[in-house]
Amino acid sequence: MSSPNTTENQLGIYLKDRRAKLDPAALGFSMTRRRTPGLRREEVAQRANVSATWYTWLEQGRGGAPSAEVLERISRALMLTTPEREHLYLIARGHPPEVHYEAREGISPRIQRVLDALEFIPAFVRTVTWDLVAWNRAASALFGYENLAPEKRNILRRIFTDPQSRAAQMDWESVARFAVAAFRADTARAGASANVQALVDELRWMSPDFDRIWRENEVSIHGEGTKKLRHPIVGVLALEYSSFSVEGRPDLSMIIYNPATPRDIEKIRELMKLAGSARLSRAAAAKTRGRKSSAKRR
Repeated sequence: MSSPNTTENQLGIYLKDRRAKLDPAALGFSMTRRRTPGLRREEVAQRANVSATWYTWLEQGRGGAPSAEVLERISRALMLTTPEREHLYLIARGHPPEVHYEAREGISPRIQRVLDALEFIPAFVRTVTWDLVAWNRAASALFGYENLAPEKRNILRRIFTDPQSRAAQMDWESVARFAVAAFRADTARAGASANVQALVDELRWMSPDFDRIWRENEVSIHGEGTKKLRHPIVGVLALEYSSFSVEGRPDLSMIIYNPATPRDIEKIRELMKLAGSARLSRAAAAKTRGRKSSAKRR
């Protein structure tokens, strides 16, 4: 038979375990007359600015459900990491803490290596605000991300303000509606609605279509599906898309466009060859200009 403590008081067990892992001396507490490792209950209560009696009851399973405000204070008192804090909320209140969006720069080399491993499969990483922060060669060849200025690398801006992007969509209206609904859901889920207000205001002013669709207040998830693109060089491409969250980076999503047929793979190959040739031509031209400039200086 299992002990009641293992099933009935997960919160108390977790709190006791977390305080046992803290160093009292590092936090300014005396090390005298300690029989167990970590902080005492009254020391956690002091750091969290709660009653020592109430905190004792909480660990014993008699304190009732703590408020979010108190959990925040306990979380800081126990110096919990982000995953530990989330776990505390889940076992104490049955749901994760309220999301506070935190913009972070760049991606890890590992994420870029994952993108690069998808050789003929266009894939990119976007932020909650739908800014592109990483992509592979296949995505650059298909969508032209490499040639865009950083401020232009926003998916919504491309959909609503770039005529070439609009012409590439087989059913632009459906794509635009889907994008706005998924964008609204993404930013709300991440607590980033205030962070994207400037972008939303800009697009509402620049694009009557965006303003019209935004005012409908639809929401959706990106999920997965099939997308058809009209490319000026290789014609129509069919792509199966999927969206994945990036573990440890709630502000990022990875979007993968898998060519639907062998013929679509060949079209991606062709575009990558053309893009590679264009890069070589630009590099050769830049080298020639450099030589001419050096000759003039002599």
